Amino acid sequence: MTEAAPTTLADLRAEIDRIDSEMHALLMERSSIIETLIAIKNTQVSGSAFRPGREADMMKRLALRHKGLLPLDTIEGIWRIIIATFTYVQANYSVHADVSGGDAAMRDSARFHFGFTVPFVTHEDARAVIKAVADSAGDLGIFRMDQGASAGIWWRDLIGSDAPKIIARLPFIERPDHPAGTPVYCVAKPLADAAVREIVLYAARVERWSEVLRSGLAQHLAEVSASAADGSHLSLLVAASGEVDQSAIRKALEPAGLSDFSEIGSHAARFAVKSVR
Repeated sequence: MTEAAPTTLADLRAEIDRIDSEMHALLMERSSIIETLIAIKNTQVSGSAFRPGREADMMKRLALRHKGLLPLDTIEGIWRIIIATFTYVQANYSVHADVSGGDAAMRDSARFHFGFTVPFVTHEDARAVIKAVADSAGDLGIFRMDQGASAGIWWRDLIGSDAPKIIARLPFIERPDHPAGTPVYCVAKPLADAAVREIVLYAARVERWSEVLRSGLAQHLAEVSASAADGSHLSLLVAASGEVDQSAIRKALEPAGLSDFSEIGSHAARFAVKSVR
């Protein structure tokens, strides 16, 4: 015989208490698994526990299956704290942020995506964030995607096999009224086995700009995300589909007098949903 659904206020409160207890037990069970994972992988020494591709996929699946009264903002925030905190206990790290465009938005982004357990360190610009990450054992850095001309050619600081790389674009889930919706890049030391390459980013230097350059890149699912004068040349930040071979991107830039071309990171493609509250 099917057990009757709770009908009284006391019954409903008892059900809530039962669910709360089970959720806590599941979190402790997750903690036990992470403890075993630490022992197996020996990650308690660096930031190698961060897996941006897996996190982007987890957040996408979360948004796709979510329904009901609880706002997506809340459920996303809860999951971000769970993921980021368990990542932190696997391998302690700090989040460095460029607050030159305003402290509040970057602090909101850091706390929403990484919680309050992870230390938050502020810096005066994106280049300072990149340097701090480079000098760390395994920290992360975040800064606005829409850096102005005064920010300098920060993407060139990501060139080199040992230099930090862009590993994520936050937020993982995009919507018009996101509580931490400022688009930011996340940088870390290279994570070759953890990178997601749906969008690949390149630093390029050319002699001149032309609309032919723009159309040539568009033919290969690529675009210029940022540009800045670089002496007598022009430095470009190029974003391209990971499905396109980099030789095609390089060839599209050659008519503009390409003199330098380097991959500087990658991230998951944008995943947008309508507002769910």
